[in-house]
Amino acid sequence: MAMVGIIMVLGFCLGKAKWISDGTNKQLINILLMVAMPAALFMAFQRQEFNEEALRTFLVGLGAGALVLVSLAVLGKLMFSKWTLKKASQYARSESQFALIFNNAAFLGLPIINVMVEQGVFGQEALMAYCGFIIPFNFGLFGYGVYLMKGKFDRKLLVSTLLNPNILAVALGCVLFVFSVGLPGVVTATVDSVAGMMTPLSLICIGYMLSRADVKKLIRKRRLFITAAVQLTVGPTLTWVILWGLGVPAEVRNILVLIQALPTATSLGLFAEKYGGDPVSASELVVISTIMSIGTLPLMLGLLLA
Repeated sequence: MAMVGIIMVLGFCLGKAKWISDGTNKQLINILLMVAMPAALFMAFQRQEFNEEALRTFLVGLGAGALVLVSLAVLGKLMFSKWTLKKASQYARSESQFALIFNNAAFLGLPIINVMVEQGVFGQEALMAYCGFIIPFNFGLFGYGVYLMKGKFDRKLLVSTLLNPNILAVALGCVLFVFSVGLPGVVTATVDSVAGMMTPLSLICIGYMLSRADVKKLIRKRRLFITAAVQLTVGPTLTWVILWGLGVPAEVRNILVLIQALPTATSLGLFAEKYGGDPVSASELVVISTIMSIGTLPLMLGLLLA
């Protein structure tokens, strides 16, 4: 976690020094979403030898992830409705629902899990649980998440969801994994090198976003703080309760609780800008959630994983 924090501070300093611009950050995020992350997800399968235990962990992660996301979607509808946020616009309610359901499982989750696997905190099965979870997460993010921002669902949205590089990478990786198909060494080394960009670049991008925050203006935005507080505390707690009640194996439960304790997804700001939302409010919510998670993340993990 210290290493993660240091790289984020580097991104913060680069932003303050104006060595990174908004345009550069968006380009880096696109590279991460469309190239580095698919490579990292694909390589998670290549690092595993096929066996029943690994496959079971993958399937449990997939099923548990889908259940958690649906539960959070229902909770979001109830907590951020026109009755609870009477003065807020429909977009503001959708923004809060998005923030509760979709967290930084991609930019921050995968790097943290990779580091924990490398340090021996989690075993290699953690990556299989994550790969299982990321399938319903990406379907939800690029399906229901876009719907929340656009206010409608159409055929084009369905097709773009199915053809998302992250979905395709997991599908290809899963097929090769099940049939125990290995790639030539030069291909594996190349894809692995590309995947290596994921951790440092994603953390630098998050650090840059923090450097753009106007703390004085943020303090007055009550709805954003309430949304972030609910997302960072209720989300992981609900995940733990559901998965513990269902008897989900501890290694899968721990991974999903960790993911749900992360700040809200940085893609919220990108989606808001792309689909006609309020990118300023969305980015501020991401920043507030990220800052608050510095305190809530170790607290929630300490309480729920102890």
